[in-house]
Amino acid sequence: MAVTYQDILSNLKNNQYAPVYFLQGEESYFIDEVIKYVEQHAMDEGMRSFNQVVIYGKDANIPDIINHAKGFPMMSERKVVIVKEAQEIAGFAKEENEKILISYLENPQPSTVLVFGYKYKTLDKRKKVGKTIDQKAVMMTATKFYDNQIPAWVESFVKSRKRTIDQKALQLIVENIGNNLTRIANEIDKMLINIGDEPKITAEHVYKNIGISKEYNVFELQKALTFKNVMKANEIITYFKSDPKSNPLIPIIANLFSFYNKILLLHHSKDKSDKHLASLLGVHPFFVKEYNMAARNYPLGKVVANIRYLKIADMKSKGIDYPSQPEGEILKELIFNLIH
Repeated sequence: MAVTYQDILSNLKNNQYAPVYFLQGEESYFIDEVIKYVEQHAMDEGMRSFNQVVIYGKDANIPDIINHAKGFPMMSERKVVIVKEAQEIAGFAKEENEKILISYLENPQPSTVLVFGYKYKTLDKRKKVGKTIDQKAVMMTATKFYDNQIPAWVESFVKSRKRTIDQKALQLIVENIGNNLTRIANEIDKMLINIGDEPKITAEHVYKNIGISKEYNVFELQKALTFKNVMKANEIITYFKSDPKSNPLIPIIANLFSFYNKILLLHHSKDKSDKHLASLLGVHPFFVKEYNMAARNYPLGKVVANIRYLKIADMKSKGIDYPSQPEGEILKELIFNLIH
C-alpha cells in the first residue's frame, strides 16, 4: 500500500506499526528519517540488543533477512529487522529470492516490523515482486524535490524544531546549500545548537554558522547578475577563485542554472501577479520584484542563451567535449557571457 512520509510518521507516533515497510526512491532523507524513528522508538532501549537487528544490504541476502523476520521477540511486544541500503542486496531480483520474499509478504510474522531502505531506485510495480510489495507492505516512494519546493520544506523543517526563519536566511540556505535535504537538515540542526534559545533564524545566523561569506556568496552573485552589476560580480568570482575548495564550481553552476530557469518560467508565465510568481518560482513574494528586474534585464532570448552558456560551463567543468581549464577561468568566462 503506497503512503506518504507524513502518513507513516503519523502512524508510528501513534504506535501503529505495520509488519513490512518498503521505503524507496531518490530522496534518501525521508527514508533515513523513517528508519531512524523506528530504530529509536519501536521499543525501549534496553530491549534493542535482544530484539532489533540492523543489516546492511551489501552484507545481506534475502533468505537471511527473512529468517530474522520470522523469529519471535524476547520479552518484548515486537521484533524489529531493519535493512539499510537494501538496493545493494546481491541477487535481490533473482527468481528464487523474489519467491522467498513474496512468500513472506503473503504471511508476515505479526510480531515483527521489517523495514527495507531501498535508496535511489524504485521497484517496477508491473513485476510480481513490485506488485506484491505494493499490495502487501507499506510502500513509500520518496521522490526528489523540485527546486521550487525546497523553501516551503525548509520553513516546515524549521517549524518542526519550534523556530521560525526570516526570508533572507531562508533564501541564503536554499541558494547556497542546494536541494540536498539531508545536508540542509544537518546544517540547520547544527546552527540551532549554536544559536541557543533564539526563536528566529536570521541571515546573520546563517552567515556565522553555515560558513557563508556575508558579501561573497551565490545569493549575492545572483543579485549582482540581476542588476548586471559587473564590478560586484567580478569581486565575488575573484573571492571564489581565491578559495575554490569552499566554493566549488559545479554547485555554483547548478545554482545559476536554477536562477535563470526561474527567469525563464517568469517570461513564460501569463499570470504576472506577485502571488502566482512567488508560488511558481518557489520564493517569498518579497523576492519577486528582483526576479521581475532580472526578467527586464534578461529578455527571453538572452535567458535561453545563458542557459546554454551554463550547460557549456558544466561540460567544461567535467572535462566533456572541451579542453581542460582551471575552474576559476571557466567561472570568469561564464560570468562575462551571462552579463554581456
